[in-house]
Amino acid sequence: MEARAVQKYVRIAPRKVRIVSNLIRGMPVNEALEVLRFTPKRAALVVRKVLDTAVANARQKGEVDLDDLHVVKIFVDEGPIMRRFKPRAMGRATRINKRTSHLTLEVAAL
Repeated sequence: MEARAVQKYVRIAPRKVRIVSNLIRGMPVNEALEVLRFTPKRAALVVRKVLDTAVANARQKGEVDLDDLHVVKIFVDEGPIMRRFKPRAMGRATRINKRTSHLTLEVAAL
């Protein structure tokens, strides 16, 4: 049985979220939660919430033992970019890109 959770428009750059998501790919859910709990990155909180949601979705679908669940798929896509401008010297301006992410996580009993 597979369960999936998606979080869209996360205000963290995809490159930063991928660093954390690569840590837990293929792990059992219990180990993944422990790794995320002690990872000192802001993206770890977001990934942990999505993992909790995927586990809750798996429980809702049917009787699933938490010890059997593994992180099967986790990937981060780029969301829309908010563009801001910062004034610079001599009347110029520089564009600042504020990137967003779409996070998809899938758990399954193996």
